[in-house]
Amino acid sequence: MRIALDAMGGDFGVQPNFDGAIAALDENPDLQISLVGDVETLEPLVSRSGFSPDRLKLTPADGWIEMGEKPVDGLRKKPNCSIIVCWQQMATQKVDAVVSAGHTGAVVAAGLRTRLFLKGVKRPGIAVVLPTTKGKTVLMDVGANPGARPEHLVQYGSMGSIYAREFLGIERPTVGLMNIGSEDGKGTDDVRDSHALFLKSPFRDRFIGNVEGRDLYQGGADVVICEGFVGNVLLKAAEGMVDMLMKTVSAEVLGALDQERPQALEAFKSLGRRFEYHEAGGAPLLGVDGIAIICHGSSNSRSIFNALRVATTLKSRRINEQIVDELAIQ
Repeated sequence: MRIALDAMGGDFGVQPNFDGAIAALDENPDLQISLVGDVETLEPLVSRSGFSPDRLKLTPADGWIEMGEKPVDGLRKKPNCSIIVCWQQMATQKVDAVVSAGHTGAVVAAGLRTRLFLKGVKRPGIAVVLPTTKGKTVLMDVGANPGARPEHLVQYGSMGSIYAREFLGIERPTVGLMNIGSEDGKGTDDVRDSHALFLKSPFRDRFIGNVEGRDLYQGGADVVICEGFVGNVLLKAAEGMVDMLMKTVSAEVLGALDQERPQALEAFKSLGRRFEYHEAGGAPLLGVDGIAIICHGSSNSRSIFNALRVATTLKSRRINEQIVDELAIQ
C-alpha cells in the first residue's frame, strides 16, 4: 500500500504528520509513505527515522494552503503546493491513497481538479462515521458538494451504504434522507425530488424516508444522506456541542468523581472517547479513483496514524470496485 501524506497539512505543522507516519510504518510492514512537503523541514526528520527510501520517501512541494485561504485562490497561486503534489502522485499512480489534515476545501478542490472520478460517479462526497445510541451511522456528504442535486444524493446513498457495510460491518444498511420533517412532501424542491428518486433506486427496500436532525444520533438510519452545506453544519454543530458538554462535565463532575468514584470516572472518560475524532482518523472522499482521507485540522499523531490505517482498510476491502459495480446497474 502506497500513501501520499500531506506533511504540511493541519493546525500543528509537520510533527504530528511525521509521528503518525512513523507509527503506521512500524505497525504495517507492507506500507510505503511518501511525505509531501518542504524539503528543508522534512529531510532531517526522514534521515533520522531509520526507514529506507523504499518505505519512507520525501517528495518536495512548494508551500501549502493556509487554513484561512480561499481554496481556489490558494491552489491557483501555489500550483506545486503539498496537497496538489499529493493528488498528482495519485493521478500518475505513484501512490494508491492521499491523506491530509489540511484545508478541507483545498483538499477537495485539488482532487476535483484532477477529475479522478470513478466510472459512473457524478460528484464525490465526504462520509463521516458518527456514534449513536444504537451503534454508528454514516453521514454523507459533510462538505464536498454544497448544493448537491438529487442524482448526486442518490449516488451518495449507494456509496454510503457500501462504506457502512464494509467499514462498519452492517449487512443491509438502511438509508435515510435528512429533512426538516419525517413526512413525505417536506423540504425544498431538491429534497422532495431526491426522495422520489430514492424510491426508484435499487436500494429502495432499505430507504426509510426522511429523517430529522434529532434522529441522527438516535440511530434512525444506518446511512443518512444530505447535501454538503447541511452536512457540514450538522457536523460542526455536533462537534461544538460535544466539546461544550465534555468541558462542562469535566469542570463540574469529574473532579468529584476522581476522589470518590474512580470507576464512574473511567466510565465518563470512556464515553468521551466515543466522540473523539482522533480515534476515527479521518473521513473518506468517496467517489474518487483512489483513496482520499480528509482529517480534522486539529489532528494529532494518533489521528494521522488512524487515518493511514483507514486508507489501508478501504483499499483492502475494495470499496471503489464495489462502488463502480453498483453504479453500473443504476
